[in-house]
Formats: sequence, structure tokens, C-alpha cells
Amino acid sequence: MANKASLREAYGQELLELARKDQQIVALDADLSKSTMSCYLAEEFPDRFFEMGIAEQNMVSVAAGLALVGKIPFVNSFAVFAAGRPYDQIRQGIALPNLNVKIIGSSCGLSDYGDGATHQAVEDIAIMRSIPNMTVISPVDANETKKVIRAVLTYQGPVYIRLHRDELPVITDEAGEFTIGKIERLRTGKDIAIFANGIMVSMALAAAEKLAELGITVKVLNVPTIKPLDAEGVIKEVRDCRGVVTAEEHSIIGGLGSAISVALNKTPVPLERVGVNDSFGQSSESYQKLLAAYGLTIEAIVKASKGLLS
Repeated sequence: MANKASLREAYGQELLELARKDQQIVALDADLSKSTMSCYLAEEFPDRFFEMGIAEQNMVSVAAGLALVGKIPFVNSFAVFAAGRPYDQIRQGIALPNLNVKIIGSSCGLSDYGDGATHQAVEDIAIMRSIPNMTVISPVDANETKKVIRAVLTYQGPVYIRLHRDELPVITDEAGEFTIGKIERLRTGKDIAIFANGIMVSMALAAAEKLAELGITVKVLNVPTIKPLDAEGVIKEVRDCRGVVTAEEHSIIGGLGSAISVALNKTPVPLERVGVNDSFGQSSESYQKLLAAYGLTIEAIVKASKGLLS
């Protein structure tokens, strides 16, 4: 079994490390810094940390003002609050003027399993992806999270980064740089191409192993950047395949599956989407039970792949 590491911890540590080198970095949080891990920066640089309370709209507006005077604001909250509550301020105050603000949506998807639908973001990618000028990224593991934070620091413009609450399998290497928009091939095959991000990448790799036992070869692709999506790269990867499966911890409406289907709309390759089927989350006694309840499993990916070939 692969080693696991926390994306939240990786983010907090990397943000602090970068803040030590760049005095323009500031962080804002909405009363969740010990969960989002912006607390690391707050402890060492209290004069560059702004606790905004449970006032996400105001937090985003303050971040816009900080960006206008040359600061690089990292705005932090749970994904459901970071993308939903301040939508108008993000659209009007950050995206429209194309300001250099980084929005970090922590505890994404169903990962806050105990708090239920009000705290679970299964539509945040769809919301943020629809906003012009917004870049949307969902790292696969702790290593990629650190590289993403380094990459967006040098990128001019608004970015939404989706971070998981729990520890996830470490799939990528520590070395190298993250390129916004790049698709990473993790496994080669000719029957099915699986495009996935977040926790679903590790499930896609496990599904590929099970399908290989049946003589089905599977190509697995990590797609951390949902917007801008490398549409040409997507088309290139499926040219030699018989079917495409997308897998995401997000609604099948407006997320990775939607982005891939648009990219492939002029190709004859059939596509199946594995994701949350147009519903809200719910409370559960465990994260794994919640994933199973919503069909976000290895078995679901295997079934979708076999269905395409049948």
C-alpha cells in the first residue's frame, strides 16, 4: 500500500516556506486556520495573517484590496464556503479585474464526512470553473500540492485550489515542477483511458490492476488542472483507446467529467462518468462508507470500464 500524507499539512508547510522568502505573501482565513493549516503562517508571521471571522464575503473583498497594493493573498476556508458564500465578491472583485488572489478550498468533496451536506463541496469546481479568468486545480497528493503552491505563486491571476481533508496515497514524486494545464500519464493502456483527479486517481490505478486481470489494458491519467484543460492533450491520449472513463469526487455536472466530455465532443470515443450523481452529501460515521454510498469506488470504475467495452 502506498504511503499516505496530508494535503492540508503539505499546503500549510509550503505556504510558510514560501512566505519566508517572499514578503508579499499574506494569508486570510475565516475562523478555520487550524483546519486549513494557514495557522503555520499565522504563528510565524502574525502581521501577515488576517483572521476575518466567519465573514467569507468580506475576506475576499479584503484580499482583492491587498492584491491591488501588490500583496499575494492566499484566501482560506472550507471548499464549500470558499467557493459558495463569496461567489459575488470572487466574480466581481477578483475574477473580473483579474487580480492575483489564490483561493484555497480545504476539506473538499465528501471528505468532511461527519458534518454532512452543509460542509461538503461537491459543486465547487463547477462554480469556479464557470468564472472567466479563474484557474482551477485539484492536486492528487501532498507532493503535488507543494508543487502547485510554488507554481501558482509565480502565476499572475486568480486561482482556485481544491484540497482534501484526509491523508491520501502519495503517487507523484517530490522532484520536478508543476505545470498548470499539464496532464500526467501514470499508466499506459489501449482499451480504456481513465481521467481522474484527487482521491479518485489512486482508485483508478487500483481499478486498472483489476481490469488487467481480465485482459483489459487501461491508461490512467492524472488531471490536476480542470481549467484550463489541455483539450488537445486529452484528444491525443484517447486516439488509440476504445472508451473513456472520468472519475472525480465531485458532481458529474460541471466538473472534470463535463470538461473532458466537451473536449471529446467531436470524437467517436464513448465516455462514462464516475462521480456524485446530482445530489448533496450527507453525514456518515466514516469517509469510506460515504464514498461507497455515492459510488466513488474502485468497483464503480471497473464496472464503467467493462460497460464501455461490452
